[in-house]
Amino acid sequence: MSDQTILFFLLAVIAALLLIILYQRFVFSKGIQTKLKEISRKLEEIQKSGSDEKIMVFTDNPVLMELGSQINRLLLDRQKIKAEFKRGEIASKKMLANISHDIKTPLTVILGYLEIMRLAHDDDEMLKKVEAKAKQVLDLMNQFFTLAKLEAGDANINISRINISEICRESVLGFYEILVQKDFEVEISIPDRAVYARGEKNALQRILFNLLSNAVRYGSEGKYLGIFLREDQNTVFIDITDKGKGIEKEFADRVFERLYTMEDSRNREIQGNGLGLTIAKNLAVQLGGDLYLDSTPNTRTTFTVRLKKNISD
Repeated sequence: MSDQTILFFLLAVIAALLLIILYQRFVFSKGIQTKLKEISRKLEEIQKSGSDEKIMVFTDNPVLMELGSQINRLLLDRQKIKAEFKRGEIASKKMLANISHDIKTPLTVILGYLEIMRLAHDDDEMLKKVEAKAKQVLDLMNQFFTLAKLEAGDANINISRINISEICRESVLGFYEILVQKDFEVEISIPDRAVYARGEKNALQRILFNLLSNAVRYGSEGKYLGIFLREDQNTVFIDITDKGKGIEKEFADRVFERLYTMEDSRNREIQGNGLGLTIAKNLAVQLGGDLYLDSTPNTRTTFTVRLKKNISD
């Protein structure tokens, strides 16, 4: 065998070995990339769902195994932080409920004494103003107390089959006098027949009272109030509509936040929803439904209550 043949053979062997090494490196790199993509995809799923799952890494690569172990430690710490935060949040809400209840008692007593004093001095304007402000404070504390109980899970809501048509008619009737006084145009679309949904009568009455009060207060410029009851196969919708100033789209998602207010720079008036919309939203969710807003400023503003239709319908 000539030297040239031997050299060619050696070069061919070296080339083959290089190809094998390169192929192995490619396969190894591809395998690591695949595993990393699986880990990344699983982490994204855990983040979106908020679950307490862990990462499972099936590999012999010690680096990937160590990476999976470190990620699971972080996920475990995250789970502990979430649990501690939840416990602290529940404790804070229960404490707020207790404080609200404790403040209500002396306020009620103060109002009782103020009423006695006003009866004895009926022409005292300052006394009337003090009594009115005290009633406002008591009303605010009642709302705080209600919201704190709802958020702490202490509210006694027993969901059953309720007649939505009847509750809507009763709710509008309760606002009849104030709507007449303010010269509102009222449009009502409620079926004559009974429409049943899953809910709780007192809770739904509170939701509608808060929404109707909000429409009368902040939609007074439009002099219009509409209440519409509609349904599809599985859902009942209650629309409360006004034609007031409305709410800009950038603020629409925030109106259900606690004590959120929006200042109108044109007239420097505070257009705030206080706790009323927060309570209404919370109640709607606890009834298994939802409350959402659709507003076109100075044209039409609609709050929609969505409830699950009664399964026996």
